[in-house]
Amino acid sequence: MHRLFELFLLLVVGASAAAAHAQGGPPFITDDPGTPGNKRWEINFGWIANHNPGQAYYQLPDFDFNYGWGDRIQLKYEVPLAAATDQNNTTRAGLGESLLGVKWRPYEHHRAGELKSDENMDFSLGTFPQASINNPTSAVRRGIVENGPQYYLPVEFTAKLGPIGIDGEVGRWFGNRNVPNRWGRGLIVGHEFSSRFELYGEIYDLQDINRIAGAPKQRELTLDIGGRQTLDRGGHLRLLFMGGRGIQAVTRQNSEPDWIAYIGVQLQLGPQAKEAPGEKP
Repeated sequence: MHRLFELFLLLVVGASAAAAHAQGGPPFITDDPGTPGNKRWEINFGWIANHNPGQAYYQLPDFDFNYGWGDRIQLKYEVPLAAATDQNNTTRAGLGESLLGVKWRPYEHHRAGELKSDENMDFSLGTFPQASINNPTSAVRRGIVENGPQYYLPVEFTAKLGPIGIDGEVGRWFGNRNVPNRWGRGLIVGHEFSSRFELYGEIYDLQDINRIAGAPKQRELTLDIGGRQTLDRGGHLRLLFMGGRGIQAVTRQNSEPDWIAYIGVQLQLGPQAKEAPGEKP
């Protein structure tokens, strides 16, 4: 635990030594206002684990499809093959929830006197409304997934403060009579060590707002380290990886995970971004 926290601090310090560009989204929980680009696809295949000694949830794998509709809008559809283990150590598997969303980045600020590009963008602000909907299977009845529908409304930002790059997200999950409302809050700090390798630290907090049927409020407060490694020369295939753990007391009765993990691949497809007028190749 202490080593993980120290590594997170090292990432923050390292980001202040050279220009950092933090990027949210898979393999991380926190997202950012970035979009794939006009007519471009970003497709993620991820094996995800959230393990508690009493209850655990896995996505084996998670299929996450994202499409750029213009330069500032992203359309999303995500569905996993899910497995859940209960307190009796019984594991059940089936189709997870479908997650549909539309990301919109209405505001960008670029450094004055330079051509607008991702490299000189020092602040952007966006939102990413999403809906989690149960598929017509027995997954809810069998305890694999939560009862839906649920809705998420976040505000996301990317900022550069001098050489430090930061991604942040604050959002609210709107539950139902069986699932509480929740706050989701995340922060990422990291650095692109090269055009092919990125490494980041993340802290994320998911906390119940209300109680359901008198049950105690639950909270997941996690700290993790992860990154991306480009696997081909064209930059179309990337390895995604992340590992971390809860930073509160873990019991069989609460939702705090003793460890979380993501391992997967990302495909980037579609036309290349056009160069700005006067920009050198």
